[in-house]
Amino acid sequence: MSTGERARTRRADPVASPLAALAGLIADETRAACLLALLDGRAWTAGELARHAGVAASTLSEHLGKLVAGGLLTEERQGRHRYVRLAGARVAQLVEDLAAQAAPRAAHRPRTLRESSAGSAMARGRTCYDHLAGRLGIALTDALTARGLLCQDLGFALTDAGLTWFDTVGIGLDRTGRRPLVRACLDWTERRPHLAGAAGAALCRHAFDAGWCVRIGSERAVGVTPAGERALSDLLGIETAALR
Repeated sequence: MSTGERARTRRADPVASPLAALAGLIADETRAACLLALLDGRAWTAGELARHAGVAASTLSEHLGKLVAGGLLTEERQGRHRYVRLAGARVAQLVEDLAAQAAPRAAHRPRTLRESSAGSAMARGRTCYDHLAGRLGIALTDALTARGLLCQDLGFALTDAGLTWFDTVGIGLDRTGRRPLVRACLDWTERRPHLAGAAGAALCRHAFDAGWCVRIGSERAVGVTPAGERALSDLLGIETAALR
């Protein structure tokens, strides 16, 4: 193929250049660390992210500028503080899917007891942007499926009984937005899909509001409270051992 033919081929696909630019944004360890941290769904200050990534504040600021300009993060300022968060659920899904692909190759032995404890807590239960993941997320997904509330035959879908269950429990579902009501999200620690989408977000939000779950530490780890254990046993028949 001549140089002119190669040039015409490149021009023929308008997605190639934006895709390469997006991949370049993520293909940096510091920026990747920031994106993973922000999967907790909360806004972080630039200083918090700098400490998390182990880089100087000035270096982190440059990275954040690129992520904001590339549409992966949004920012707001309150006084002298700069807060950033993921730009939305689609960005979170992209980051989580890439993490699921990278996790098997990135597995390593914990270097400290603290690192080991943090990793164990994340594996037990964590937020994946705005829904629940880890063994907790899988336990919820399995229980919904076993009770005929969630169907996994051809992708994820709530059954009529499932829609009724959400209403009965008092978990409001937004069925008017463009976001899918339910979707499968591959869990990077369990290697199985857990519930995401609007229903997954609503269930996660209700779990925190009702006191079923609490955050552990400063990252994404989530623990189930005694009240949550009782509620999930009564509502979905989940055994306490599966939540610890």
